[in-house]
Amino acid sequence: MKKLAIIIGLCSMTALSACSRDSAHQDVYEESGNTINVNNKRHELYREGGANGVRNVSNDYGFVRHQKSPIMNDNNSNTSYAAMDREQVAHVISSLSTSIPHVNDVATLVTDQEVLIAYRTNSKNRHLTADQVKKTGMSVVPRYYHVYVTDNKHLLRDVENLASLDSTGKNSRDQVNYVISQMKKSPQGARMNKSEDENGLTPDDYKTNNVPK
Repeated sequence: MKKLAIIIGLCSMTALSACSRDSAHQDVYEESGNTINVNNKRHELYREGGANGVRNVSNDYGFVRHQKSPIMNDNNSNTSYAAMDREQVAHVISSLSTSIPHVNDVATLVTDQEVLIAYRTNSKNRHLTADQVKKTGMSVVPRYYHVYVTDNKHLLRDVENLASLDSTGKNSRDQVNYVISQMKKSPQGARMNKSEDENGLTPDDYKTNNVPK
């Protein structure tokens, strides 16, 4: 009888332990499509303040695990960038750029393949400041993006005006390319690496018709 009680007790403990592990696993990994998130709640890219019961995200690690689709030629993983909130990304880049020394006013435009950043500065080292602003933009967007910067204050309005264009319009690409060509007259900072120029373009990029020279 005593042995039977011990066996029943051990079985109960094992069952409870298994349930606990399953529950913990479900809390940590909640699957959504081909993405497994620690926290499946919807949060903005950056949330300001910690009032009204909102957790202080600056004290938390951000973790998302992606798994490549087993289906050949499945481009589902690329759709996350297509759905990127470009206005929010532009907000983050402008906000971060104003924290750079001697950068006082920043206008940022984010397209489907470029970031245009115009800013006012009183920096005595234009090349260094351009490099810092450019790398700030590069740090926020996917790596295939190309980033252009300018400290020409007259181009601030031109970059702002591009935001009102219909991105699918016939002349939109020509106008964006024209502004980029004017921005490139300003310092663009250092080359990204041996294969990429100051704006993150490779020789192959220049072979396409959509890349301004």
